[in-house]
Amino acid sequence: MTPKTWFITGASAGLGRLLTEALLARGDRVVATVRKRGALQSLEAIHGERLLVLLLDVTDVEAIRRSVGEACDRMGRIDVFVSNAGYGLFGAAEELSDDQIDRQIATNLVGSVQVIRAALPHLRRQGGGLVVQVSSEGGQIAYPNFSLYHATKWGIEGFVESVAQEVKGFGIDFLLVEPGPTATNFAQGLDHATPMPEYEDSPAGQVRRAVGSGEFKMRGDAQRTMAAMLAAADRPTPGLRRLALGSTAYTSIHTALQSRREQLEQQRELAFSADADA
Repeated sequence: MTPKTWFITGASAGLGRLLTEALLARGDRVVATVRKRGALQSLEAIHGERLLVLLLDVTDVEAIRRSVGEACDRMGRIDVFVSNAGYGLFGAAEELSDDQIDRQIATNLVGSVQVIRAALPHLRRQGGGLVVQVSSEGGQIAYPNFSLYHATKWGIEGFVESVAQEVKGFGIDFLLVEPGPTATNFAQGLDHATPMPEYEDSPAGQVRRAVGSGEFKMRGDAQRTMAAMLAAADRPTPGLRRLALGSTAYTSIHTALQSRREQLEQQRELAFSADADA
């Protein structure tokens, strides 16, 4: 396989770190963005010029544009942009602070939107490429206590659905990656709201206790999830694809889609009644 060049946000840990390591090990080049200097120092020492590490906080839109521009100037063609940076906000909607809400949206949704927007001119000029957006099963289903996290994942999936149609003629393809609960550092990186006693016995409180006790199972294996994601990215298909990863993601998304289809079919007559007379 001809070596490729990748741009990956959130590369210091989790799936981003595993993907960076796998790509470098097989001979590809990587532009890896991190928030803290030295996060990939050990990899830089091994891989030299095949790894370019840039400091980037995806809530800084101008910094996103500078980083993408620098990456393209220094590496030339970038074949795959991976928008991976993000985290989870944990708490019932009423419990969240305004600052927590703003930061979650700025990172997971606006940050991802702006990474893709910054990548598009470069991909268009070079005649195409692939954008991988790391979403979640939570882009199609929802758990209590994750309302704002789900808002960002459902939001970025809608954005990608539209953009994929806009740029298909330029040879730009999209892959939406939807892992289920996976044993990465995701749980350690959660931002927690201050619990309200009113929600203790609610579904939100039940999920909170399940996550805290370990009862909420992380069935996904991080290394296997990354390998499946990489295998899919290596086989681009024109347009947009969704990739559910893990049995939990597959089952929960399948169940949700079946339920929504059944509800839609039941309201067909009422839906058609809203049309104007021909």
